[in-house]
Amino acid sequence: MIRPALTALVALALAGCGQGSDASSAPAAESGRSAPPAAAPAPTTAEKAALLAALPAPWNQADLDNGRRVFARCRSCHTITEGGPNMTGPNLHGVFGRQAGAVAGFNYSTAVKDAGFAWDGERLDHWLENPRTFLKGTKMSFAGIPDPTDRRDVIAFLKVETGYTPPAP
Repeated sequence: MIRPALTALVALALAGCGQGSDASSAPAAESGRSAPPAAAPAPTTAEKAALLAALPAPWNQADLDNGRRVFARCRSCHTITEGGPNMTGPNLHGVFGRQAGAVAGFNYSTAVKDAGFAWDGERLDHWLENPRTFLKGTKMSFAGIPDPTDRRDVIAFLKVETGYTPPAP
């Protein structure tokens, strides 16, 4: 008797979170609103390994597990999922190739808005080493990541996790 009640409670909770049955999308359709686009499925471990191997040096030698651990320092301010929210810092999905200061709805410092460059691995490496000396006037209060191996690993992690596509050979 407890199991059916528990199953119903879990189904109700999942429906409330937008997971579970397709019925959860019915109210949006009935109200005329379109449901948010579905995010691309997360890459598999094999796909991540292939993307890592396709990265140029030095990122192709990175340790993605270490990059994930190093990125834990960044998670209180940044999200990396497609369509993820801005927090204290902007969402980083699609950061590589994007103009600095270009995430819609995020209130950047004038220094970042006027930076005049697109993010790439080298610029992000220098930024992560010490944001305040890389771009004077930034509001980012993060002290930086002094270890070059940790920076390499977190940049590779971001390339693999944020929708980066290496250029064709």
